[in-house]
Amino acid sequence: MIRNAPLLILDEPTTGLDAESGRRILEPLRLLMSGRTTILISHNLLTVRDATLIVLLEDGRIADHGTHDQLVSRSASYARLYRLHGPGDPPMAEVLR
Repeated sequence: MIRNAPLLILDEPTTGLDAESGRRILEPLRLLMSGRTTILISHNLLTVRDATLIVLLEDGRIADHGTHDQLVSRSASYARLYRLHGPGDPPMAEVLR
């Protein structure tokens, strides 16, 4: 950030934060990401849904890739994970699965 590097790598930038704190961290980071290649590693799909390309890993392999909308429509695994992280509380049966 200090050197204004063209590549930014963020590894779990919102881990351990509540939704509001995560949002407060991501807003300035989005400005920092503008105009540079950013690799964002996250288990929280709310942090990556605006990415140009999302790569879904399962069991150490690339299971699928695409935009958020593409993955929600064609990948059951991604759609399930997104529902778990999405706005509102997921049904308890979904959490326990």
